[in-house]
Amino acid sequence: MRERQSIGSLKGVGEKTEKMFHHLGIRTIGDLIRYYPRGFEIFDDPIPIGSIEEGKVCTVSGSVFGRIQVSGSQRLQITTLYLKDLTGTLKVIWFRMPFLRNTLSKGGVLILRGRVVRRRDGLVMEHPEIYYPASKYEEKRHTMQPVYHLTAGLTNNAVIKAVRQALDCADDKMDILPGELSRKYRFLPYEEAVRNMHFPEDKDSFAAARERFVFEEFLVFILSLRRMKESGNRVENKFRFPDQEKIGQFLEALPYQLTGAQMKVWKEIKADMQGLHVMSRLVQGDVGSGKTIVAFLALLLAGLNGYQGALMAPTEVLARQHYENISGMLEKYGIPLQAELLTGSMTAAQKRAAYERIQSGDSAVIIGTHALIQEKAVYRNLALVVTDEQHRFGVRQREALAGKGSMPHILVMSATPIPRTLAIILYGDLDISVIDEMPKDRLPIKNCVVDTGYREKAYSFMRRQVAQGRQCYVICPMVEESESLEAENVMDYSQMLAEEMGDNIRVGCLHGKMKQQEKDAVMEAFGKNEIQILVSTTVVEVGIDVPNATVIMIENAERFGLAQLHQLRGRVGRGKHQSYCIFMSASKSDETRERLDILNHSNDGFFIAGEDLRLRGPGDLFGIRQSGILDFKIADVFQDAKILKNAADDAKQLLAEDPELSGPELAGLKQYIDSRIREIMLETTL
Repeated sequence: MRERQSIGSLKGVGEKTEKMFHHLGIRTIGDLIRYYPRGFEIFDDPIPIGSIEEGKVCTVSGSVFGRIQVSGSQRLQITTLYLKDLTGTLKVIWFRMPFLRNTLSKGGVLILRGRVVRRRDGLVMEHPEIYYPASKYEEKRHTMQPVYHLTAGLTNNAVIKAVRQALDCADDKMDILPGELSRKYRFLPYEEAVRNMHFPEDKDSFAAARERFVFEEFLVFILSLRRMKESGNRVENKFRFPDQEKIGQFLEALPYQLTGAQMKVWKEIKADMQGLHVMSRLVQGDVGSGKTIVAFLALLLAGLNGYQGALMAPTEVLARQHYENISGMLEKYGIPLQAELLTGSMTAAQKRAAYERIQSGDSAVIIGTHALIQEKAVYRNLALVVTDEQHRFGVRQREALAGKGSMPHILVMSATPIPRTLAIILYGDLDISVIDEMPKDRLPIKNCVVDTGYREKAYSFMRRQVAQGRQCYVICPMVEESESLEAENVMDYSQMLAEEMGDNIRVGCLHGKMKQQEKDAVMEAFGKNEIQILVSTTVVEVGIDVPNATVIMIENAERFGLAQLHQLRGRVGRGKHQSYCIFMSASKSDETRERLDILNHSNDGFFIAGEDLRLRGPGDLFGIRQSGILDFKIADVFQDAKILKNAADDAKQLLAEDPELSGPELAGLKQYIDSRIREIMLETTL
């Protein structure tokens, strides 16, 4: 039984369970071995009740104090008890478990393990695991139990059993790291490391194993990008883009001057498009730095030279906004090019007409969503594709675009604030330009960090802004009410706010569970000021550009990451009026206050990213999560920045000494990289 054997060959994994594993992308023994836990349950000694902390999972031991109560409706019954030890008393609640009143009323010591949250009446442990009698906890004490991402029908225990079997198949032949690098960093031997990734003896053994596989993940990623870039750089530029007088006239006629950074980036793009090889460039700029006008200049250069350019947006509403803005500029400044809109929600007749104009070449600038690169969209001479980072396909998707004509130039626009040193490594398949200067007429957003006691004042402030003709966002972290979290939720909140604001102010509601047509209708109504206050989840992060919106209030700001908060704040400050951001936090912890204070005193996304990196430092070793930037299994580009730098240096050295990775010690690494590149090409072919 070896790495490439089917997951179905494991004992206890029948046809039904095998399909569940397939949903998680696990098809082989090797896939399962690399399916690392998303975190661990760490079973430490119980702590005194007087030492518990808000927001943490704690284990406590004590006796039931007083009567156990069951309250609430039939639909949602809440069982409440008070646990007491020598240091204090803790309120504990469970949902929909009324039978516990009989089970736990027998007396004696019990151990509870669960998350502690702050409610109106103080700290409360919600829905904890119960160890009764207390001796049951001894079986798990001082162990770390893996917790895996699951799919419907698949339990954590089922994954644990399968992983234990799979690990018995693991041997050093599966190790893809060159021995020289393992020795250089004194990494654990492969078999020991992979076992400690799933079932570590303690935190230190996990940390040592994780460091090894984070390095491996970064090394594979960087080498894959470099090899794809090398093949990409050899693609000849078959387009000719002589300078166009009308672009200079357009820049002269604009009511503002481009910043120095915008002009510098535009010159870099133009040089690429006029160069010997196909462009593959990332333009990185903070929210509001003016990336769109630079992209428009590139589209003009393509269109005025007789070619077509496409701009792909993440949402239909944003695509429509881009279309209206670009159409307006083409008409206003007398530029003889026709813009075309192509989105999935258009009628069949509208699409047919658009396809005809695109195929004939009548439309030079095509704006849309994924519909732009679907089979039916046939271009006459597509020379440039501008895309949002959410649709990042650089050299990865040239295969998909090849069928639409000669290999077009690729321009990727990114507003994700990443420190430049990391960006150079992460976007290794792209040349990088940075717009690091804000337009001079852009008013800085005024920020404030407040607690929930400020809410009434915030509502009054929003009323005054609406009275002046402005609009507001309110961001909530959840869609529906959850019994286990007190986070403000969108549906209830929007109803409450509508009552609070009265009949003269229309409050809208937007969240990810709505159908696309419903979302588009709400965002369009907000864009037209038919909705004055929009209560939303983070779907507005890349959603819509409303220059008239001047206030954004973010509820439960402590539940968001700094980069995400900065992106959300970027929904305002896009017009001529002064804009404001209110970060409302229910947390009283010093750590939360320090994090939010960074946003309170800076609107610079790159500075914020750097501070995030400084604050998090080595980070929480057990916070194995998505970085939010790229899809790494365990690595985090901020937390593991030092390892990332080492992996980049070693990748460079390996390629300098052996560009084809053909040496015998690199055979396993090369084979794995080649398979990853094939997967990337398959996954990203649209």
